[in-house]
Amino acid sequence: MMETLSTGVGGAFADALLSKEWGYLESLLSGAIDFLGLTPGKQWEASTANGLIDTVFTQWFGPTDDIYEITDLATDRIADRHRVVYRFRVLNAEDDYVCEQTAYFDEIDGRIVTLRILCSGFLPVR
Repeated sequence: MMETLSTGVGGAFADALLSKEWGYLESLLSGAIDFLGLTPGKQWEASTANGLIDTVFTQWFGPTDDIYEITDLATDRIADRHRVVYRFRVLNAEDDYVCEQTAYFDEIDGRIVTLRILCSGFLPVR
């Protein structure tokens, strides 16, 4: 059963990512990270925290994307692997969107060392 929390590394990761607090987000990631992501139509990879932020996350959430509401945030564990699921609203010049991401991660000493993210993509709110 999923537990809705905004605590722990998973909640902190989602909060930092969605508020685009890149410095704080980097502090939650291991300098060397094993990242794979999947968005509609594209696969993403990164091997460093800085590269992940600069070449992936700032592409997903650009300066004109206003993430104005987190509608759901839940964390869980599957054995030793962590999971965080977050749904949010994004407004930009094109439309008002909803998006959901599921992230699975491993952490060592409070820092994420392996991260996999599956993204629904930005879906227009009707």
